[in-house]
Amino acid sequence: MVDNVRKLKHQIGQMLVVGFDGKTIPKHMKEMIHEYHIGGIILFSRNIGTPSEVLQLTTALQKEAKQAGYQQPLFICIDQENGIVRRLGEGTTDFPGAMALGATNQVENAYHVGVATGKELKALGINWNLSPVVDVNNNPRNPVIGVRSFGESPKQVAMFGEAAMKGMQAAGVITTLKHFPGYGDMGVDPHLDLPVILHNKKRLDEVELYPFKKNIQAGADTVMSAHVYFPSIDDEAGLPATLSKKVITGLLREELEFDGVVTTDCMEMNAISQGIGTEKGAVRAIEAGIDLIMISHTYKTQIRAIEKIFSAAEQDKSVMHAVEQANKRIQRLKAAYLQWEDVHLLDTPPTVPAFVGGEGHEKLAASVFRESVTIVNNEGLLPLSSSSTRKIMVISPGDEAKTKVEDKKHNDFSLSSAIEAYHNNFDVQPFSGDASNEYIEAIAHKAKDYDYVIIGTSGLSSSESKQIKLVQRIQEMGIPIIAIAMKSPYDIALLPKVSASIFTYEPTATAIQIAVGALFGKEQAKGALPVHMF
Repeated sequence: MVDNVRKLKHQIGQMLVVGFDGKTIPKHMKEMIHEYHIGGIILFSRNIGTPSEVLQLTTALQKEAKQAGYQQPLFICIDQENGIVRRLGEGTTDFPGAMALGATNQVENAYHVGVATGKELKALGINWNLSPVVDVNNNPRNPVIGVRSFGESPKQVAMFGEAAMKGMQAAGVITTLKHFPGYGDMGVDPHLDLPVILHNKKRLDEVELYPFKKNIQAGADTVMSAHVYFPSIDDEAGLPATLSKKVITGLLREELEFDGVVTTDCMEMNAISQGIGTEKGAVRAIEAGIDLIMISHTYKTQIRAIEKIFSAAEQDKSVMHAVEQANKRIQRLKAAYLQWEDVHLLDTPPTVPAFVGGEGHEKLAASVFRESVTIVNNEGLLPLSSSSTRKIMVISPGDEAKTKVEDKKHNDFSLSSAIEAYHNNFDVQPFSGDASNEYIEAIAHKAKDYDYVIIGTSGLSSSESKQIKLVQRIQEMGIPIIAIAMKSPYDIALLPKVSASIFTYEPTATAIQIAVGALFGKEQAKGALPVHMF
């Protein structure tokens, strides 16, 4: 009897992917490994130090699992989509994100970046990437996806998604298609509330589901469910796809014939936690056909979820059966990718290979950025003169437009340092979304003393943006404006027409440097816009 209880507890533990704070393993996480045999760990920026520190952490986690008697290593996963959603920090390579890759219009770039990303992850002991995003971004005001998508064409998203997936798989890293059935056309962040997407099934088949179907056929490892309600698939009012048997079993497993591992997005998002609740939601997700339950933050919630699932499995044979089926799929995936022979378990500190953040990967990233940066309009203003007789005002945005999924620590864009490489007669004017009307007027009047203004945007929320009012006032002064969309390309559609505009799709330092170089005629901007705006 005791052995059966322990076996069931371990089976349920294998279905959890959990997170914790800090760069070393806390005591309670060791308990989760030894007592519950949890299946995996998710790392966030809170866990990330130098590459050496990351490798030491992942190695220590696997040592605990080995000592606890695991037959197969832990899943260790991360959101390393590149671009605006990345967790690794200094010492690793800043590769282009999805929309930047889409803007190159060369699908092989997605493959090569996928391989390089996978190599760096695996070298640091991370065996599972929660990527690629295959959502089709067809809503300019989408608060979550935007440049995390390869574009607005289902075929383009499918092709680039497959190339990125195949690249990471070639590097020996598990991949994830997300967010099923599709986050692309929503207007609410599920971290905050439950989005509802009203499209009929025919439209979903043609757009949202198309990249998932193609990539499942191409050999997807895992699929992540979305906390979004689709009334055309499930008529239970307000039921997120994560908890819907019609979505997970009926649509994903039966109609699309996916027999791999299905994981939830974090179950502590408001769309779940403030609805059915995280613990009850975990049981409902398993009943729907989910294999892995992701609870990224709270230890007590993780324990309560295990207890809730354990109780449900003891009382309901269908839940017990679902647990057993999930474990078979999990073990099959681990057997395909994870072997103890590949995990560094020696007492000596493991060594980070030189290619992590190395010259080869940096050159690859820069090459792809050059092919992605896009000049959309130029009314004879570009290239700008480098002459010091020309005076430039630079207006740099704040980071208040960042979403919940982005890391605040990646504020790596610097217009001023990029411009300094080409021009020395400029002044920087910081600007935030809560600027007063008086401040806007002061900047506009000051702009009269400059030959042109370069303004960076990092996500304009609406036509009421203070940045838009600033552009309008500067234009009234008759000063030419160059806009650099350093995140969403849709920003330019909200601005009054400017003299020139250039897109980087993300505020990565290399992308900004290349874009500024293109403004001064020292770099070529070769990209093609992967979305429609006008």
